Amino acid sequence: MEETSREAVATAVQRVAGMLQRSDQLDKVEQYRRREARKKASVEARLKAAIQSQLDGVRTGLTQLHSALLDVKDIQGSLADVSKDWRQSINTIESLKDVKDAVVQHSQLASAVENLKNIFSVPEIVQETQQLIEQAELLQAHRKLMELECSRDDLMYEQYRMDSKNTSDMNLISIYFEDVQSLSDELAKQLWMVLQRSMVTVRRDPTMLVSVIRIIEREEKIDRRMVDRRKQTGFIPPGRPKHWKDKMFQVRGAARPAFLHQSPAEFNSLTCLNMFRQRVALCFSAEMMGHPDLFSECDINQLEPLLPKEVVDHLLSKYIQTFTLNITGWLRKALETDKKDWHKDSEPEADQDGYYQTTLPAIVFQMFEQNLQVAAQIDGEFKGQVLKLCLKQMNSFLIRYREEAVAYKEEHLRDRQLPPCYVHYMIAIINNCQTFKESINSLKRKYSQSPEPTESDAAIDKTLGGVAKDGCQFLLDEVFLDLEHHLNELLTRKWLSGSHAVDTICVTVEDYFNDFNKIKKPFNQEMTKEALRRVVVEYIKAVMQKRMSFKNADERREGAERMIREADQFSFLFRKLAAGEDTERLCGAITAIAEVFKLTDPTLLFLEVTTLVSKYPDIREDHIQALLAVRGDASREMRQMIIGTLSENKVASSATSQPIFRDIPVPTMSMTSMTSMATSKLLK
Repeated sequence: MEETSREAVATAVQRVAGMLQRSDQLDKVEQYRRREARKKASVEARLKAAIQSQLDGVRTGLTQLHSALLDVKDIQGSLADVSKDWRQSINTIESLKDVKDAVVQHSQLASAVENLKNIFSVPEIVQETQQLIEQAELLQAHRKLMELECSRDDLMYEQYRMDSKNTSDMNLISIYFEDVQSLSDELAKQLWMVLQRSMVTVRRDPTMLVSVIRIIEREEKIDRRMVDRRKQTGFIPPGRPKHWKDKMFQVRGAARPAFLHQSPAEFNSLTCLNMFRQRVALCFSAEMMGHPDLFSECDINQLEPLLPKEVVDHLLSKYIQTFTLNITGWLRKALETDKKDWHKDSEPEADQDGYYQTTLPAIVFQMFEQNLQVAAQIDGEFKGQVLKLCLKQMNSFLIRYREEAVAYKEEHLRDRQLPPCYVHYMIAIINNCQTFKESINSLKRKYSQSPEPTESDAAIDKTLGGVAKDGCQFLLDEVFLDLEHHLNELLTRKWLSGSHAVDTICVTVEDYFNDFNKIKKPFNQEMTKEALRRVVVEYIKAVMQKRMSFKNADERREGAERMIREADQFSFLFRKLAAGEDTERLCGAITAIAEVFKLTDPTLLFLEVTTLVSKYPDIREDHIQALLAVRGDASREMRQMIIGTLSENKVASSATSQPIFRDIPVPTMSMTSMTSMATSKLLK
């Protein structure tokens, strides 16, 4: 150590000698001394900061180890409780076996009671159904048949659930409903007869043909439902699946075209015309052009098209014009219908996952799907034109959708009691954006010839993102309108004396986010992060507005401890709401400010401020000035020294961390307030 000291003294002597080689340099001795003093202070500050950082790390580690030990003990106790409860529950589970049997029996009896009326009226319904079939009232006959089958299937399913091996009771039910299968077979014969005579039926009674197709589509849906239930339970009613749609194409003697996978409501003139053309062509081929002697004389590849290309192009162009006008009107009407729902007294419907939604996306894409199916039957190029037009119209529609959402919010702000379910329908609007995006991608995968993104894709994504972002912002604005009064209490004398503002803020935020759980995850997560950020920013704003200054060390300690507790409250709440990794960093900003207030030794104030700046490099000089003003005991010289030294050793802002202080303003003191403060000090 002595040798090191001697080397340091020798180096200092050489350095001083180098600075004072000329007589004119003696005038700058005081300047040199102040500069070296600042450098010495800076070095000492960095050393203190390094030491403090190490101490903070050790303190944090010890705290975490202590916390981990307590957690281990709690878990050990909980495991012991669970083990005890588990042993006790074994006897309880065994004693509930009788209850389970009673529940199964009750379920069977409930099903029997529910179907009791139908059970006693089975012979009568069978007779009515038979008469309807004979009178060619096929739709009504099928409705009666479905009632009979539903009663039979429910009884069989309950019997299967209670005792799947009891074949005697199952046979008893089958015998009682044995006429149902014969009615089904008789109805099927009538359907196939109508289809075999479809060329005549379509001219004489087209509604009969439509009724047949509707019945077949109903049976297809029931088949699918029963097959799905068999996968889950192992039970399927007798006679299922019927496969009537496959039988229909066998009867017609034609290949199964793709468009017949849809329900009858989606049949249009082109699809029906295509069916008619296939049937005519099939008859002509078999009965007129199928003679072997004609094979060598007839090559269909050499035949000219039925319509000239100019006529086809004209028809397609006219179709596009008409479709454009129609789709614009349909979309406008769909949006107007959806807007009426926004003002209902009841909440919107939820999907299978519990997320609010409206029917608008389904209606819009049903329109697009139907027209794209028609276009796909013509040729690939025309299908691409229709898809491009659909996407263009979609973007225009979404722009209008965004405008209506903004108008909906503005209407609500005029009277926050109306519409009664504003929050719920704004959630549905946000979720619809995700549904729109998924539906657009589905259409593109199904009908697009090129996987490359287009300008319309980028425009649609941008507009959808804007609608969702606006909706999330509107909902957060709603939350903070309710919090405004409580946020204004922070860092005031009322707050210091024991205000419950933060308790109310946390309860209000949690209550709103119970509703926000109905928002789909990508948007819900971003909203949670933004809500946490806004709460922290508003809290720090309250500090920077200098609503009060601490009068003594006791007030500083009490206020700092309160800030640390409230930061922990925010951290606990938003961890529960899954705000992500930023929870500790954002709430830590409040704690770091509290440590500046809590410090009892003013000589270490520079060190504590340096630690704050190192953690949050976007903090500005006016923020530091405001903190020191709220602390209340920092002299003018101390403030100037701290600010000056921090300016010389400014830490570069990290690009990876999101800034917190950047958007927090510090109000400037007006001349009037300065005069009033000076006057009050003089009076004191």
